[in-house]
Amino acid sequence: MNEHDVVIAGGGPTGMMLAAELALAGIDAAVIERRASAQLESARSGGLHARTIEVLDQRGVAERFISQGYTAQVASFAGVPLDISDFPTRHPYGLALWQSRFEEILAEWAAELGVRVHRGDEVTGFTQDGAGVDVELAGGGPLRARYLVGCDGGRSAVRRAAGIEFTGCEPMTSYLVAEVRMREEPEGGLHRDEIGVHAAGKLEDGRVRLVVREREARRGGEPTLSDLSQELVAVRGTDYGLESADWISRFSDLTRHAAAYRNGRVLIAGDAAHIHSPLGGQGLQMGVQDAVNLGWKLAQVVAGTSPDSLLDTYNAERHPVAARVLHTNLANTVLGPSTPRIDALRDVMGELLGMDEPRKQFGAMMSGLDIHYDLGEGHPLLGRRVPDLDLVTADGPLRVYTLLHQARPALLNLAAPGRLDIAPWADRVQLVDATTGGPWDLPALAAVAAPSAVLVRPDGHVGWVGQGSDDGLAEALTRWFGPPRAAG
Repeated sequence: MNEHDVVIAGGGPTGMMLAAELALAGIDAAVIERRASAQLESARSGGLHARTIEVLDQRGVAERFISQGYTAQVASFAGVPLDISDFPTRHPYGLALWQSRFEEILAEWAAELGVRVHRGDEVTGFTQDGAGVDVELAGGGPLRARYLVGCDGGRSAVRRAAGIEFTGCEPMTSYLVAEVRMREEPEGGLHRDEIGVHAAGKLEDGRVRLVVREREARRGGEPTLSDLSQELVAVRGTDYGLESADWISRFSDLTRHAAAYRNGRVLIAGDAAHIHSPLGGQGLQMGVQDAVNLGWKLAQVVAGTSPDSLLDTYNAERHPVAARVLHTNLANTVLGPSTPRIDALRDVMGELLGMDEPRKQFGAMMSGLDIHYDLGEGHPLLGRRVPDLDLVTADGPLRVYTLLHQARPALLNLAAPGRLDIAPWADRVQLVDATTGGPWDLPALAAVAAPSAVLVRPDGHVGWVGQGSDDGLAEALTRWFGPPRAAG
């Protein structure tokens, strides 16, 4: 029987990001992916929000993705653009980049890190015991792993086999998305009517990308060229001489959220844990950030430096984030069609979001820059993303995010050098004496008091803040990175 530390079901953005995180920590992880190749049948997501770009920057690979797309202001709510160009981040924008290309670049990076992907197979079930998980595969097996993570989408076999409840709202809308060839070129841009929002855009090779809201919400079944033609005629009065489609897919505003992200040695992430309408472009972002939150924790548990209970913080931190996104997404979806009442509400929302403070609040929310894990009372930085400040060290200038390239935590001592002693954790945590003159600004929050020290977790979130003393530091180091090493 083949054995691994971790088996990951699904090689999409969530699974591959998790595999890369584990590889950075030296953990033996195997990815089981149903698709025979990395090529997507459809483009799906159209880009990245600011916080996801920051996450990639934390690993030193953001430029690989930025160079293949183009930056733009992509955040919006209720059809109202949300300009975040004045936000305190190195990436005050989104990135237009099709998911197909995003996955290719991510797979290339993961391969460089030694990630092994077994394609053309899929996880169908498992049995677990106190020491590990026997993973059942469609193509044979089983595999033995210490932990199994289901990143296998909304119909997750791992979630179902784990008996995790997946509840939410039935769909009220559905859309057809396609890349097609037509004899006539449709009017580009967005079109809103009483059915909903529709869009058309010409691609470089002459094809047209379409998004068409269907008159009746549908769930199952593969959409056909005839389905697309009929919906185009209903919306636009013509199908523009629709000839062929390279691909057609259907998505809806079906909303589901897992009751828990863990059952023993089995965890779930990405669409396996939460699904919703693609409106707002949050799905890929949440999956990547699930992976980055889980990866370092799982690596430490596998390595034996932290107790298994550390994995419970994954659910505690990420479940509320997804709940908020799903709640906001439901509201956003309702505001899609054009009727006198909805148009009036959208106009009011437009006036509101045109004001500076609401723009900042919603812009931070939709871009992911306001994510705040509840780590208890304390400094406003606690639980939030650390700003990527410029540091001055004895070895020269340094960016905060550069310290996170290898997914290792860092303790930034911003007061007198040598005043903090973390010798019992020195094998796990970087101690950096530095100064910084930059303001500690956070999106949509008032400037916060400059700390004397900050403990930065591998996911870029702050796990402890010093305010002139080291009170609570040892407890935070133990909580996040395991008990102290015995002297001698």
